[in-house]
Order: sequence, then C-alpha cells, then structure tokens
Amino acid sequence: MGSEVEGKRRATEFRGKYHLGDHPLGDLITLVEQTIQCDVAILDATGQDEHGLSMRDPDRGVVFIGIARTRNPMRQRSTLAHELAHVLFGDWDGPQGDELSIRNPQEIRADAFSRHLLVPEAGVETFIGADRNLDETDLSNVVQRFLVSPAMAAITLYNCGYISEAQKSEWMTLSTARIASRHGWIDQYESMQRESVRTRPPQRLLARAIIGYEEGVLSAQAIATLRGIPLDAAERYLSNIE
Repeated sequence: MGSEVEGKRRATEFRGKYHLGDHPLGDLITLVEQTIQCDVAILDATGQDEHGLSMRDPDRGVVFIGIARTRNPMRQRSTLAHELAHVLFGDWDGPQGDELSIRNPQEIRADAFSRHLLVPEAGVETFIGADRNLDETDLSNVVQRFLVSPAMAAITLYNCGYISEAQKSEWMTLSTARIASRHGWIDQYESMQRESVRTRPPQRLLARAIIGYEEGVLSAQAIATLRGIPLDAAERYLSNIE
C-alpha cells in the first residue's frame, strides 16, 4: 500500500472514529488534545525551517506535539495535522531536526494524512457540487471554508477531477494572503494570523499550573511565563478564576 493511500485511509478512519464527518475542522489544537489525549503547544522555533515535531515518553506514555508560531496559519494547521499523523502511525524513529526536509515514505504519508484530514475529497465534492469549470473564486471558497493553503486545496480539487494539472500547478503558486485579499476575507485571515503568531501552552499543563497557583505552589509570574503574557495580564486572568 502506497504512502498516499495509507495517509488517506488513516485520515478517513480518524474522522470516522471521532464523528467528524466530511466537515471543515475548527480549532485543530483542541481537537487533537481532546481526541488522542496528547499535549500540544505553539512555541518559538529556533530555525526558519522548523515547523513542528512530535515526541513520546515511553516510560509515562505521554505524547507531546510542538508547533512553531508563524504568520502562516494555514501552514500551522497542516503542520499540526502532519505531526498528528506521525503520532497515529507511531513514527517515533523518523527524521528529526535538519532531516525533516527529507521526503521519505513516512513524511509523504504524513503529508497525505494532513491533506485528507483537513480537506477531505468528499467534503469538497459536497461543497462544490456538480462538475463544472472552476475559477479562482471557487479556489478561494475552498481555502476559506476548510482553512487550508491554496496549494493543498488545488491538489484536492485536481484529485476530485475539477481542474486540470496545469490549473493545479498555477493555483499552487498562490499565497493565502493574496487569495484572502482579492476575495474579501482578509480581515478573517489577519485574525487567524494574530492567533497563529501567539505562543500557546498545552491545555492540560496550564490547568495543572492553575491548580498549583491556587495551592500557593506557583506564582502569578509562573502563569504569565507559561502563557507568554505580561504579569499584569496574568494577574487579571487569575483574578477571574479566584
């Protein structure tokens, strides 16, 4: 079985197991944390090419996914889905660090999983409807609805038989910012950028830290550091839960 087929099958199984249908996925971090019970964090990356990683503690059975903060929210979503694939397939011995650019079968399979999870072909076919000539507005609609890059949307539209290979290649060169600007949803995209550029701690870790604060073990500064916010903002946040 090829990497593309394996990735698609596991994405379909994941959607089926958690009753996601073929609908667009919203907050992907929350979805991952609540379904497979792993910790997800948005972090500062040490290098421009470092988008995400997944790790497992074999002794405690704890899984952690770290995603780089970025002004490209669609890439952040696809990176998280890509790392989710590595977790589900148990790719713990895969390439790390500078070797992540190597497109070995595990990486190709994770890419396929990410695409089929985020923008399932059946969902696109339901959304687009009957076979017809598509234009850039249709591409924009798919990108905006499923919150994926134009490249990922174009590959799916091609696989569904809606566009030619030449049109796919042309649309894969477009940026999400250009699409959003030209088709009137730049405010939504900029709002997504503000979220994707922020650090975000794992939900379970923050919940445990709050308990520690309430018990007097952790300070408000510790909570501020964990959330990546100023101390006064953390104090206002903590005052709402006391």
